[in-house]
Amino acid sequence: MVTRNRTASSGSRVRRVGVGAKDFKKHFDTVVDNIESVIKGKDDVVRLALVAILCEGHILFEDVPGTGKSMLARAIAQSLNATSSRVQCTPDMLPGDITGSSILDQKRGDFEFRPGPIFTNILLADEVNRATPKTQSALLEAMAERRVSADGVTYELPRPFLVLATQNPVETAGTFPLPEAQLDRFLFKLSMGYMAREHEYEVMFDNAVQLSIEELGAVIDTADVTAMIQYATTVEVAPEVGYYIVDLVQASRAEPAVAMGGSPRASIALLRASRVLAASDGRQHVYPDDVRAVLTSVMAHRVVLHPEAILRGDSTAAVMERITSAVKPPLSSRGRDVASAG
Repeated sequence: MVTRNRTASSGSRVRRVGVGAKDFKKHFDTVVDNIESVIKGKDDVVRLALVAILCEGHILFEDVPGTGKSMLARAIAQSLNATSSRVQCTPDMLPGDITGSSILDQKRGDFEFRPGPIFTNILLADEVNRATPKTQSALLEAMAERRVSADGVTYELPRPFLVLATQNPVETAGTFPLPEAQLDRFLFKLSMGYMAREHEYEVMFDNAVQLSIEELGAVIDTADVTAMIQYATTVEVAPEVGYYIVDLVQASRAEPAVAMGGSPRASIALLRASRVLAASDGRQHVYPDDVRAVLTSVMAHRVVLHPEAILRGDSTAAVMERITSAVKPPLSSRGRDVASAG
């Protein structure tokens, strides 16, 4: 099942965004505050979701139903005045149901390409592990290449482009687990989790008459997001901080409990996410703290533990804690972080 939405610009509080460090932080926070008016008590997840779209990554949510993942995707789209689509993945779904396909135009007598739901800014792929491997591959290829090819013609996907894919960790009957190579295509693996008591109470009454998301307006638009994406790539990374990223990823491969550690793609993901996180704090330099803040979310789906380690009760989060303790951050001659000293 596919649903499409285009946010209306009428009545939206859209403002043009500057491209300076202070402007980036101000408007990043404005978008986060706007989303949090309907997504309660999930500041970390909201911020990481916005980081993902600003470094052109994608998110895999592994969570139980009803925790607000669909609402988050819609809130992001409406806050950015962006288009959105939702695909309910099922075993009978074909690749063309997502990417689009060529259809015979009987009047003209030739084939015409009809874009699928992936031609949008925000795509929610619900229960992606229920789609067949062939359909999963088509989706993940488009995510990586940011384009779709059909009948020898290449069609570029819109920018910004974010896929929020979900999978239910409880109901696994009739599912097709994503291979490790395809999991690596996602920037983050996140979990919404259940809300605290006071937040669930607030959400219950906010949505008692109608969904609060219906009144959510835009605060920036996709042109502004594109400018922010471009600015984030200019955030400086000291060589020592760059090597710190590499050392963390390589340490994951040497950890005894790990069967497969992070790939070079993990290093790239850490770099991109750290840059956006630094920019969201109004800085033009990446700190080691930025790297540590996104480390677990970047590595959660990339690190595979040995079965015996899992039986001992070990976890990816515990492995990341050991790695961050073992790999010391770079220090300047004054004993401060190199990025701070710069």
